[in-house]
Amino acid sequence: MPFYKDKYDAIVIGGALAGMSCAMKLASEGKDVLILERHNLPGGMATSFVRNGMEMEATLHEMMSLGPTEDPLYIREYLDEMKVAIDWLRVPEAYNLYSPKDDIDIELHAGRRPDGTWICADEIEEQYPGTKGEVNRLLELCKNVYESVLFLNDHSISKAQMLLQHEPLVKTAGYSAKEVIDKTFDLPLAVKKILSAYWIYVGQPLSTLPFTIYAFLMADYMIGGSYVARGFSHEMSVAMAEKCEELGVQFEYGQNVDKILVKDGKVYGVRTSRGDEIHTDYIASAPYPNTVYGKMIEPQSEVPAQARKYANAMPMSVTNFSVVLLLDQKPEDLNIHDYSVFSSDIPFDTDVFWKEGRQLGGWDYLTTICLNYANPDCVKEGMTSLSITFLPLPESFMDVKADDYFAVKNKVAKEMIDRVSDHLGVNLLDHIVEIEIETPVTMSHYTSDYRGGIYGYQQSMDNSVVARLEDIEKEFYIKGLVGCASHQLVGDGMACNINNGRIAARTILTWMKEAEK
Repeated sequence: MPFYKDKYDAIVIGGALAGMSCAMKLASEGKDVLILERHNLPGGMATSFVRNGMEMEATLHEMMSLGPTEDPLYIREYLDEMKVAIDWLRVPEAYNLYSPKDDIDIELHAGRRPDGTWICADEIEEQYPGTKGEVNRLLELCKNVYESVLFLNDHSISKAQMLLQHEPLVKTAGYSAKEVIDKTFDLPLAVKKILSAYWIYVGQPLSTLPFTIYAFLMADYMIGGSYVARGFSHEMSVAMAEKCEELGVQFEYGQNVDKILVKDGKVYGVRTSRGDEIHTDYIASAPYPNTVYGKMIEPQSEVPAQARKYANAMPMSVTNFSVVLLLDQKPEDLNIHDYSVFSSDIPFDTDVFWKEGRQLGGWDYLTTICLNYANPDCVKEGMTSLSITFLPLPESFMDVKADDYFAVKNKVAKEMIDRVSDHLGVNLLDHIVEIEIETPVTMSHYTSDYRGGIYGYQQSMDNSVVARLEDIEKEFYIKGLVGCASHQLVGDGMACNINNGRIAARTILTWMKEAEK
């Protein structure tokens, strides 16, 4: 029997979160779908690994857009709709910001009081009296923008309706987070810094980060909190893969797509590295446009000039450098008392941190995550799971030679461990049982993501999500081909990728309906 069918309704290139999300939605609508995944596991970066008999979380710091079961946010609603069962654990706090040069040491929690005020506003008020009203007002604005973005994800409306029904979004859409916060809210500088700590999760300084993105991120985290999977991010990936197969998706591993076949401006199939030619009229593609238009489209004469310009003009967002540690004592004995800590060794300044992202090491703003506090069973009794992370730009590693790679990554990792050790007053090097160092090169090799990108393209004022939503149809340069990964609309996190997959599926379903007319 032939390994593949003669033709599928749709082919998804890549079995990461976006690809599986897309396939689930298509299959739930009765479509015949094939996923081709080059790796031997589902989930892409949403995975874990085992060292010395112990599982270590590879990437998932926290999952946004879920909310509690009794008041779910949009990703939990979508996973529930698809009947994907994942054992989510609530992260205890939103974050801690430790910036001694600013005299800042504060812990914030997500959620709202019965009267509608925000818990974190009360916590900030305790240290900065007189700020509660303005913090509440800022977060209410964030909430309004957040709700508008979610509505526009699923609805098309006129500009007049936009102005009437989504005034906060319209009024702030053309401004950076820094501009809106500075000009609209009377807050001391320290409080502005406290409310800017999440910037690292979008990889853009506040001076160029669209307020829309800032608002969505803050509202999402502060409304519903964040979560991790009890069985690590691998549990999430396996649950989605199993649901795909339950819905009839053919999920094939170890299958690298070499070419996307195009004729007369429309896709008609793919060719794998082993030589299989598989036909379809619709493709959802995880590879970045840089890769797709640069070498995957066959023949290359079918690539429109505008598509090449688009791919070359889009600046890459951040990649990842993480040190993942298993330590031989419990957190309290290592002076680790919180799940999530953002720490700065210099006065907090997102523009400075952003510039540091272009260099190799010497990063002054680090994120530490102690998984024990969200998932007490993540390690053996008496041990600690700790990760130390910075999100540099891809160019930070571009000049590293192959012969120097291991020495460079070890040097940077030790520098990060030493900095956190100084903060804790404990030499972590004396307590390491297992260690893994993840670099931009790791990301590039493991997933084939262009230049190791984890967040797609930069969400800057020159390329905001609002503008991209407005012009999304202009990015469909080849009929039947849609992006399906972090490079799509908003790429800052796993929840966004699940939503991007849902959007890709909806786009393909719309095309199918139009073709039937």
